[in-house]
Amino acid sequence: MSANTTSVAESPQALREMLEQRVAFIVEQARRQGATASEVGVSQNTGLSVSVRNREVETVEFNRDQGFAITLYAGQRKGSVSTSDTSDEAIIKAVETALVIARHASEDPCAGLADAELMATDLPDLDLFHPWQLSAEDAIERALLLEAAALDVDPRLVSDSAQISTQQGCRVYGNSHGFIGSALSSRHSSAAVLIASSEQGMQRDYWYAVDRVPERLASEESVGRKAAQRTLARLQPRSVKTAKVPVLFAADQAAGLVGHLFGAISGGAVYRESTFLLDAMGQPVFPEWMRMHETPYLRQGLGSSAFDGDGLQTREQAFIDQGRLSSWLLSTYSGRKLGLPSTANAGGVHNLQVSSNAGDLNALLKEMGTGLLVTELMGQGVNGVTGDYSRGAGGFWVENGEIQYPVSEVTIAGNLRDMYSNLRCVGSDVERRGNYLTGSWLVDGMTVGGS
Repeated sequence: MSANTTSVAESPQALREMLEQRVAFIVEQARRQGATASEVGVSQNTGLSVSVRNREVETVEFNRDQGFAITLYAGQRKGSVSTSDTSDEAIIKAVETALVIARHASEDPCAGLADAELMATDLPDLDLFHPWQLSAEDAIERALLLEAAALDVDPRLVSDSAQISTQQGCRVYGNSHGFIGSALSSRHSSAAVLIASSEQGMQRDYWYAVDRVPERLASEESVGRKAAQRTLARLQPRSVKTAKVPVLFAADQAAGLVGHLFGAISGGAVYRESTFLLDAMGQPVFPEWMRMHETPYLRQGLGSSAFDGDGLQTREQAFIDQGRLSSWLLSTYSGRKLGLPSTANAGGVHNLQVSSNAGDLNALLKEMGTGLLVTELMGQGVNGVTGDYSRGAGGFWVENGEIQYPVSEVTIAGNLRDMYSNLRCVGSDVERRGNYLTGSWLVDGMTVGGS
């Protein structure tokens, strides 16, 4: 059956089988045409997204995306192509093209598949596929309800957008070792972006919900009200005097600090010697109580996977243990560049759990006493080579453990290595809408630049 006539929404198992068959066909074509090794990744996603604005429908979008990424090897020379056409003729042509590229490429002693004996053998069902049978009419009704719940909170609010989205699809990876792994998955979300006006000007904020299971998604009313409350709280902001104070990163913003860490310990940054943590293996990076470990087999987890992008079996493992850096984040290729085995993280980390040593956000505010609560970060002022960190921020000034007033047009600055070592607390208010599962971070000794 052609991929052009199969929909994951109509027949997910048929789609999965068809994509696996196409992957096997590509691998066989590569063998016939003389490739010494090959690997293929493919994903197909279908979905519906609806946005409304000022109580009127703005967009209704149906998407159906598919792409094959084909990599062939001629010894240790590599050629890659991509195609969305699944016909035999198009695949044969794509394989020919990839092989021509490979034969003209430079040799790379680290190129090639992971060893055959390392291929994943245990591929459990992680319960990632929960389709939402949502019609366009139902999605519009839900989006209008979400927006109305937000706008009805206060007449000073206007809508920038309210959205409902449902996506579902299938991912398959296979190679010439005979490995083929596949997974069906779904992802559903709702969001509201609002603008509030006062004599001092306008402020903008948002809130969203995301889950693999539609029944577990936060209600439209709750998302709308939360977006409204966050936006109204930002009205009449002030600046602050430049000072060195504790900074409390709300959980969704703290996830970005986790992301900077994993960018710094990724194999590519390490073998290029372009990371501020180049000399940190086995050394203290965080306080002793900190542990960060991945849990790839978390049922219904947004980052769950039984195999990585090289076909290796994923596993639970720590990257930070007792505050020390205990592992780089490695694919097969970056591991070879460093003379180390892969950590089965081609494509990234899976459901990273960050340990907590404190209570919820209110408890952290009291622990901080006086300082800045950051709820928004702006700009790209992070240097992964030096660790220097300087970004625009918005949030709230806190005194005696209580929020006093909103703050805007400030910068926060420090160095990531210092920020990690000066991490006082991680809260129990875990952010679960992504791959980094962390609470809020209270960091001592940052420079807040204002007036």
